[in-house]
Amino acid sequence: MKWITYLLLLLLIACNNQQQEPELTLSGKVVGVADGDTFTLLLLNNTTKKIRLHGVDAPERGQAFGTVSRQRLSELVFQKGVSVVQTDTDQYGRVVGIARVEGLVVNEEMLRSGLVWHYTEYDDNPRWAELEREARRKRVGLWSERAPVAPWEWRRAQREARKRAA
Repeated sequence: MKWITYLLLLLLIACNNQQQEPELTLSGKVVGVADGDTFTLLLLNNTTKKIRLHGVDAPERGQAFGTVSRQRLSELVFQKGVSVVQTDTDQYGRVVGIARVEGLVVNEEMLRSGLVWHYTEYDDNPRWAELEREARRKRVGLWSERAPVAPWEWRRAQREARKRAA
């Protein structure tokens, strides 16, 4: 009988060790919007966290629709209570996550509005891919442009231009 108890105890320990880490959810009030995919969240403990929306990439400042994208994100989240499920931390120390406000998934709403690209290098969600395809089909937001330039391509071109100028 002792060996059965011992075996069950080992099995229980093994199962517990294989459980995934719980998702980290941050909640607070948005106190700043940097661009169409990044905002600052004031947490309940009075500290702030920079949040980068997971799976999307917004036009940069100086790029077509950069200001419109930032304004839309501001409309959705500024001075509102937002919860963010963290998916990662980026190279700049920002929390990368999926944001929710008033029942909306912010990442999805930005895709639906046609004001961000689905960043497939970091996300393969088929629903999000479909939201981008639908925005393209309807030619809303940046998809109304004749030949929109993806932010990662725009950033690369800017880096190359700076190198040539140096």
